This record gives sequence, structure tokens and C-alpha cells, in this order.
Amino acid sequence: PKIENKRDAIIKVTETAICGSDLHIYNGKIPQLENMIVGHEFMGEVVETGSAVTNLKRGDRVVVPFPISCGHCFFCQHDLYPHCESSNHKHYGPEGGLMDQKGAALFGYTDLYGGYAGGQAEYVRVPFADIGPRKVPENLTDDQVLFLTDIFPTGYIAVDWADLKGGETVVVFGCGPVGIMAQKSAWLKGAKRVIGVDIQPYRMEKAKKVANSEVLNAATDDVVEIIREMTEGRGADVCIDAVGMEADRSILEKVLNTVTVQAGTTNVLENCFSAVRRGGVVSVVGVYGSNYHNFPFGQFFDKGLTLKAGQAPVQAYIDTLIKLVEEDKVTLEDIITHKLPLKDAPHAYDIFNKKEDDCLKVVLTP
Repeated sequence: PKIENKRDAIIKVTETAICGSDLHIYNGKIPQLENMIVGHEFMGEVVETGSAVTNLKRGDRVVVPFPISCGHCFFCQHDLYPHCESSNHKHYGPEGGLMDQKGAALFGYTDLYGGYAGGQAEYVRVPFADIGPRKVPENLTDDQVLFLTDIFPTGYIAVDWADLKGGETVVVFGCGPVGIMAQKSAWLKGAKRVIGVDIQPYRMEKAKKVANSEVLNAATDDVVEIIREMTEGRGADVCIDAVGMEADRSILEKVLNTVTVQAGTTNVLENCFSAVRRGGVVSVVGVYGSNYHNFPFGQFFDKGLTLKAGQAPVQAYIDTLIKLVEEDKVTLEDIITHKLPLKDAPHAYDIFNKKEDDCLKVVLTP
């Protein structure tokens, strides 16, 4: 990559990761017709900067937030960085449509989100480098801070949206990387009880071990009824959907997806609506890529729920979260199950997608 704008920087990648969101492209849920370099979780060393980038210099170690945001537009000024008006030149708009009028650009996340080359590479051009990248404290390793790019801020904001007062029961649907980060964040924000839900035993075991969560198996248990039993019949104070549209589906659902032009399923979201108490909060950080015809609005209205959803405004949170890591109040690297060279990315995608070899989180090194 080359400097194309005076606010650019070129980063030599030292670590990058595969995210569950990358699988939406890999599996065709979010279309990308042309070849592109994917990946939005990366960090590395500054090797070149544009003339307007005065906060970084050659040799700085930086971690890079996944939204590409200018820092100066209406939305950036309101800490809504994933809605930046300036970075997604071809497909930005207020509508939030299926194939147009999307939000801010994201690294390596299809032409719909700006078409910028991502971080699963040796070098990356980082636009608006005077706003996004953060210098890494010298005492922290790459493994300790890599997940500040996306999954820790995403898990953290899912809890922050709920505005915990202390003593709540928080249920996180999904014990993947984002789900586990949300479970860790729930403890940080004062939850009394944290419950993780999944269908993969190895992911549930990891959540128990590294997030100290109780776990429920949605493949064998009636999790909604169990959650109500655990909460005096009310339901959880907060339910977090950290799975999104790629939850398991029946054959009938797959057929209906084709007929109704819907991507994936809303099964997990529907479980959240049922498992949360009246007047509770549902946070959605799992990705949904289309509209859905059977959205349970009647239930949502009757229960008086608050629903928050979307991409994490990483730039608004990352400085606080770096301090949490530096002060040893949270550990991020304990979810890494596979560290492989970048050339083995095809194998890494295969086992991550198929949930083989107990693959929870892959870190790639160029």
C-alpha cells in the first residue's frame, strides 16, 4: 500500500486475527464479488505517515480500531464513529439499506463498507491515522492488546448500553470471542450473575474458565425456562445477542430464507426477547445483514424492552479499555486457541468456520 492522503499511515502488521464477522463474507451472507484483502482486527508498527499525521511517527507500535472514521463530521463529533459521513464514499447514506446507504467504512469488510483493504496482510494503509490508531504502552505485548481493535470494545459496549447499576443478572447468548468479552465486561460493570449460552461444549468450557460464567447448553436445555427459574420467574435483567444471523437453523428455515430473501436467522434475538425480564435491556452486537419478516414487535412492545444494536464506536472507548488492560483489570489473550503464520490463513478459516480442533480464536502473524 501507498500513502494516498496526507492523513494516511502505513502499518507493518505484527498480528492480525480472524473475526466471526469475517465468516459472514466467507460464507456469502454479506456479498463481495471482487477480490479484496479482508480482516479488521490488526495491529503493528508505523512505517510511514502522511504530512498531516503528527501524532504518530515511524516505529510506533499501534492498535487500530476497525471503523474508519474521520473524527470531524457530525457523527464522529458525537462519538458515533461507525456512522462517519466521510469514509464510505460510494455506499454511505441515512437509510441503512440492504445493498446501499450503509454506515462508515470498515477495514476489509466488502465494497458496501468502503472497499478498503484489511489487515490480514503484511502492510495496511490506515486512513485518518490522526484519529484512529492508538499507541501501545511499551509494557504490553501484542497478544494483550490485539483485541482492542474490535471484540473487547464490542463486548464491552453491549454491557455499557445496558447501564448496569450493580447486582444485575446478565445473560450472553454466544460463548464465542465477542460473547466471552461481553461476559468479562459484565463483571467489570458490576453484574451479580453472568450466564453464557452456547451449543458448543468447548466454547462453554472456555467461558467458564476465562470469564467465570455459568453456562447453559441451548442444544439440550430449554434455556429460556431455565433462565426464568434462575431469576425468580422474571427473566434476566440484560440479554446480549453475541451470535447474530449465523445461529444454527433448521432445514425449513433455510428454505424460507431463500423464499423471503433473508440471510440467516433471528433465533437468538427471539430467545433474548423471551429470556429478558419485563422492562429489561437487549443488546445486539451479533451481525444481522438483512431485514426479517417475523420480527416479534408485539412481544417487544408488551414487555417494554429497550433494544440497542450496532457496531462498536471503538475510538470512543479504546483509551479507557487500554487502561483496564494496563491496570490488569481484564485479560484478553486467554481466548486465543490458535496462533498460525499468515500463510496458513486458509486452514485457519476452515477450522474456525467448521468449529473444528476446538478453534475459538485465531491469531495470524505475517
